[in-house]
Amino acid sequence: MSWYRWDGKTLRLNLRVQPRARDDAFGEPLGDELRVRLKAPPADGKANARLVEFLAVACGVPRQRVRLAGGAHGRSKVVLIDAPVVLPLPLAECRTSARDNA
Repeated sequence: MSWYRWDGKTLRLNLRVQPRARDDAFGEPLGDELRVRLKAPPADGKANARLVEFLAVACGVPRQRVRLAGGAHGRSKVVLIDAPVVLPLPLAECRTSARDNA
């Protein structure tokens, strides 16, 4: 998958954020990005703050270990997660299917 990459213990995610969604949730991969739906509106950085919080919970890490590395003002974002304890479901599914196909 081209929407994620490991740099040592840091997980890099290329995301396409959809603000004002019904629920916070991971969506399907869209080419080089993974869709993430967030309830927060895009105004005043609320969607970015919610994204960091959502990913921190999904990866079992404190918010300080989730960094927005690009795309602060757009829907396409690059996020770095230092040493995730748990893999987000879409990534865990990709790794499982890759193992099953090996």
